[in-house]
Amino acid sequence: MDTSLTARFDRFMIVAGLISPIATIPQIIKLFLTHEEHATGQSLTTWTVYTVLALLWAIYGVLNKQLAVLVGNAAGVILYGVMAIGIIMQAGLTF
Repeated sequence: MDTSLTARFDRFMIVAGLISPIATIPQIIKLFLTHEEHATGQSLTTWTVYTVLALLWAIYGVLNKQLAVLVGNAAGVILYGVMAIGIIMQAGLTF
């Protein structure tokens, strides 16, 4: 593949990789503003799994020098982790 096309696509994928974590921000805002009402409707298990999987993908990105994989998943670790922590803070250890 053409190296300039590959470089442009890599930059595009960095942006694309950030979309999922950024889409979590409204959930985080709702979680911390509505507290227990929203927290009890969220799955701690799901957000914890998302966090762990994003961590594994971020590590994979580092080990394979794949910036596009690293960036989105590092953001995912942070934002998904904030969501999981918020659920624990607002609703306790729940499924």
